[in-house]
Amino acid sequence: MEIVTVHQVKKYFGKGEAQVKALDGIDLSIEKGKFTAIIGASGSGKTTLLNMIGGLDTPDAGEVIVDGVNLSGLKEKELAVFRRNKVGFVYQNFNLVPTLTVKENILFPLSLAGSTPDQRFFADVVQQLRLEERLNAYPHELSGGGQQRVAIARALIAKPAIILADEPTGNLDVKSGQNVLGLLKMSVETYHQTLIMITHNLEIAQMADRVLRMEDGRLKA
Repeated sequence: MEIVTVHQVKKYFGKGEAQVKALDGIDLSIEKGKFTAIIGASGSGKTTLLNMIGGLDTPDAGEVIVDGVNLSGLKEKELAVFRRNKVGFVYQNFNLVPTLTVKENILFPLSLAGSTPDQRFFADVVQQLRLEERLNAYPHELSGGGQQRVAIARALIAKPAIILADEPTGNLDVKSGQNVLGLLKMSVETYHQTLIMITHNLEIAQMADRVLRMEDGRLKA
């Protein structure tokens, strides 16, 4: 069953000779419950594609459908609701709130939505990501790998349909990166999530069920 369908999506920046075709007619289907990695050089369009799927940007042409929601034509308020309910984001620079504890950072998406956390699910996620002893710590008290584990827990806590990870190991050393990715993959498998990750690291990409390559705004076989 497909959870993401991207049809003839185009996104251009600039005009005339300076125009950049960030996405030049992308067609893509992502199967539910699978881990897909998208690789490519800087500027190839992979982050733009991820932003389209996550409802952070809108295409100039084409359509994006995620978990039955057609993002084309949605207003910003509707896109915000979509992101909150359907998507968990994991970024290279963690994006944790420095003044909040680990526990508060994990529960932050639910706080924004005014939702009550599922305590059993929270405890399970925290255990899976080895954060039980650090719930009262602040981000600056954790290693890079620790902070990224918190970011993964935060992405999972609202039980989104899809997890989008943008270079999640980019700021980590090789060992920490492999550990974090292993935990992310395990968590996604445990909770039957769909994961789309962009990376420039081919070795890390090989852990995915499917690897796609982007070049000059197009997907290559």
